[in-house]
Amino acid sequence: MSKEQKAEQQKKNNNNQAKAKQTKSTKPAAKKQKNSKKQDPSKQNQSKQTQEQKKAKARRAEKKQNKRYVRRLIPVWLKLLITIVLSLFALIIGLIVGFSMVGDGEALDVLRLETWQHILDFVRKGT
Repeated sequence: MSKEQKAEQQKKNNNNQAKAKQTKSTKPAAKKQKNSKKQDPSKQNQSKQTQEQKKAKARRAEKKQNKRYVRRLIPVWLKLLITIVLSLFALIIGLIVGFSMVGDGEALDVLRLETWQHILDFVRKGT
C-alpha cells in the first residue's frame, strides 16, 4: 500500500470511530424515551414473573410426559433383607474364626448357649 492509501484508510477509520461514538451517546437517550412509554416497572416485573411461571409449568408438564418408569430388578425390601442376612452370616463366621483360632475352643462351641452364659458370668463377676 502506498502512503496515500494508508492515509485514506486512517481517515475512514477515524470517521467510523467518530460515528460510533455519536451513535453510542444517542442510543441511551433513545432507550430512555422508549422505556418511558412502556409500563411502569412493577407491572413489568409482574408480567415477567407470570411468564416465568408459565414456562416453569410447561417444563414440569413436559417432564411428566417424558418420564419413564423403571421397574427395579430387586425391590428395596428384599435388598434390606439380603443385607441383614449377609451381615448376620458375616458375624457368625467372625465369631467362629475368632473363637477357634484366637481362642482355644472348638469352632462350633461358639454357637452353643452354654458358651455365651459362661462368657456373661465372667463379665458379671468382674464388675
